[in-house]
Amino acid sequence: MPSTSRRSACFTESIIREMSRVAAQHDAINLSQGFPDGDPPAALVQAAKDAMDAGRHQYAVTWGSPEIREALAAKLRRFTGLPVDPLTDLVVTCGATEAMMVAMMTVCDPGDRVGLFSPFYENYNADAILTGATPVHVKLHPPTYRFDPAELRAAFASGLKAFILCNPSNPCGRVFTREELLQIAALAEEFDAFVITDEVYEHIVFDGREHIYFASLPGMAARTISCSSLSKTFAITGWRLGYVHAPAAIIAQARKVHDFLTVGAAAPLQHAVVTALNFTPDYYAGLAAEYAEQRDILCGYLDRTGLAYTRPEGAYFVMLDVSPLGFASDVECAHWMTREIGVAPVPGSSFFPYPEHRYVRLNFAKKPATLHAAGERLLRLRDARRGPAA
Repeated sequence: MPSTSRRSACFTESIIREMSRVAAQHDAINLSQGFPDGDPPAALVQAAKDAMDAGRHQYAVTWGSPEIREALAAKLRRFTGLPVDPLTDLVVTCGATEAMMVAMMTVCDPGDRVGLFSPFYENYNADAILTGATPVHVKLHPPTYRFDPAELRAAFASGLKAFILCNPSNPCGRVFTREELLQIAALAEEFDAFVITDEVYEHIVFDGREHIYFASLPGMAARTISCSSLSKTFAITGWRLGYVHAPAAIIAQARKVHDFLTVGAAAPLQHAVVTALNFTPDYYAGLAAEYAEQRDILCGYLDRTGLAYTRPEGAYFVMLDVSPLGFASDVECAHWMTREIGVAPVPGSSFFPYPEHRYVRLNFAKKPATLHAAGERLLRLRDARRGPAA
């Protein structure tokens, strides 16, 4: 038998999805994979039923139905202040996962260098490998997860074709300040690099912070490929609806990549989500308030465990320092927590390019009742400071 590709051997199965399976095996509360356990807005669910009843079962326009692109353009204009032409500036994808892959394949060739902050969402490394690009990592230094400007400059100076920016950040919950984003923008301009943004948590920011769209910064619209999804905003992670927004010349190329990757996103769901894209601003304010409440519930229990964590500024994840528990690795600790504590986290090492075993990631996109149940179980960590044999 011939061998499989070298690129497919360069990365492993997603440990996030693996931990969801382990959670199910042990009947644990799943705080690993980032999906809510509540229902989407009722009006959105009804719109999906109506779309099915209306016979929306065949292919939509490959890069997105006219209705969804019109609604997306209106929303982007409202939140970014940028002119967005629904005819030329958008491609609708199968989730932000495909959007990021489309963006990478559109602007990068094999051998190009792509920068990204570490810790990073695990897909980014795989995206680079599948594209044939070389990832260049820049540390976000815990526990505050700030970057060193000199280290960032060195990465850009190494010859980056593009820099990936996840803001708000998964897994560490950073919301980058305007000053930090302007530093990235200046380097992108100086070294003539694209910036590929993952902004799926754009509406989940806390404590009066503002999400600043990178493309809205002076001079950045021309070199930014903005990726996002509707999954987190409307609690529809299983619908797999995302999009890429960029200048028309870039989108013309991205549409070709998207066409041959997936042809198109689900037609009835594209039609349905137009209802949600037309929600009033009150919806987004309520969304942030709801997630802030859920964050505070989980963090309240973590405070009582005595373990250190970084309070998230945005997104819906917490990085918890489990090193005092005494395990040899975060993977061992995560499996033990799932089996013995009854709460499934993600081992933090999957988010770092170097050996780092102090952290696990917990997801608080859950109903308050779920978080209280998980929190009561997590309190058992107070008595488990030297591993399971203690």
